[in-house]
Amino acid sequence: MNDMLQSRPSDRAPASSRIPGASASEAGVPVLRIVSEGTRVALQALSGNWMRTVLAVLGVGVGTGVVVTVAAMITGLRTEVMDIFTASSPENFTVMPFDFSDARVSFNSGRPPWFDKPPITDREIRRIQGLPAIGQTTASFDFGAAIRFESEWVRNLGWRGVSSTWTSSTPGDFVSGRNFTPVEVDQARPVVVITQEVAEAVFGEIDPVGRQVRVNAGRRAANERFTVVGVFKPLDNLFGEVAGNYALVPFTTADKRLKARTRWTFAAVEVVPRDGVTSTEAENEVVSALRSMRELAPDEDNNFAIMRAQQIQEAFDQLSGMFFLVLVGLSSIGMMVGGIGVIGIMLISVTERTREIGIRKAMGATRQEIKWQFLIEASILTAAGAISGLLVGWGASEILAAISPLPARIPLWSVAAAIALAIVTGILFGMLPAMRASRLDPVEALRFE
Repeated sequence: MNDMLQSRPSDRAPASSRIPGASASEAGVPVLRIVSEGTRVALQALSGNWMRTVLAVLGVGVGTGVVVTVAAMITGLRTEVMDIFTASSPENFTVMPFDFSDARVSFNSGRPPWFDKPPITDREIRRIQGLPAIGQTTASFDFGAAIRFESEWVRNLGWRGVSSTWTSSTPGDFVSGRNFTPVEVDQARPVVVITQEVAEAVFGEIDPVGRQVRVNAGRRAANERFTVVGVFKPLDNLFGEVAGNYALVPFTTADKRLKARTRWTFAAVEVVPRDGVTSTEAENEVVSALRSMRELAPDEDNNFAIMRAQQIQEAFDQLSGMFFLVLVGLSSIGMMVGGIGVIGIMLISVTERTREIGIRKAMGATRQEIKWQFLIEASILTAAGAISGLLVGWGASEILAAISPLPARIPLWSVAAAIALAIVTGILFGMLPAMRASRLDPVEALRFE
């Protein structure tokens, strides 16, 4: 305590020689000495009230930890999704009824502009498949349905109507049986491929290949009998059980037998150009064929959309960026709460140390030195909170990476941002207590008990 209160004569000018309100540099005291001495005094004060210090650090650490953990999760998610896009050729593109990246939520009355876009029909899909520049196409759409074998209906699974080429874009292997054939797709045969999880849920220990099941896709469809032709095990991915719990049928079967295609379950066609054909050439052929089939005049806009891989990546980046901003905003509330806690603790500290401040001022300490002392103390609190939050975030990301397929990693920018934000928070929220301490009258402070 004596070290905190004493000032060395060689380091300071006499109090009578100082100009009231002068800055530290004007009084002849180097800024570096002010910072180093303020840091020493602040550390002594914080260690003397360790319980209060821990609570303040915890408040700031929670906000920082949330920000860093969210950043690690979104970075891992983006890495995983980008790997999927990278695995697909950049020359591939998708034909859709409308560009979903341009869709906007509107609260005005009436239908949205994209609602009346015509769906991609089976006839158009076959026309695209037969174009000279096209190597392979995969039509697909998702819908809801239930499946039953002997007893209860199983409803909590996804359904997809797809072309027979779906395996080229879905990593995994058949554990038994086979895929449905192009002929079965053309003839809309009642065949179904189920994943291993669905097989275990519906059939238990029974081999499902060759078994008959009932499938129902809602009120408009009858209970159709389907034959299970294969059991597929998808490659493990970050979506876990949800991604492995689905059934696939030919898209023609889903349309004709199950009446599953509606305005909200539109088909999309992934197109792979033939070897030696550029993406632009393939796109031009598809656009020309669809405009001709839909009898669009030269001055009419396309009533369909061509989605390139780059557009999908940009749409995902926008979505993940918005999601991150929302979560950062919410977690910043935690940082603000921690900052308010810092204000409260620092004001209490100023009150408790009023006599100490008076003694320092009586021995020649300037207002700037007192102010810097408490600003440094608040910054140390928030910086310690940031470091603890980074450690918590690092531990959380390592646990996520170990127990899930999500490659959660803390980006370097989030580390720098968290520390900078914590220091700024300390300065902003420590300014009020620091100004209060610097303005204390030394005579009144010495009388304080």
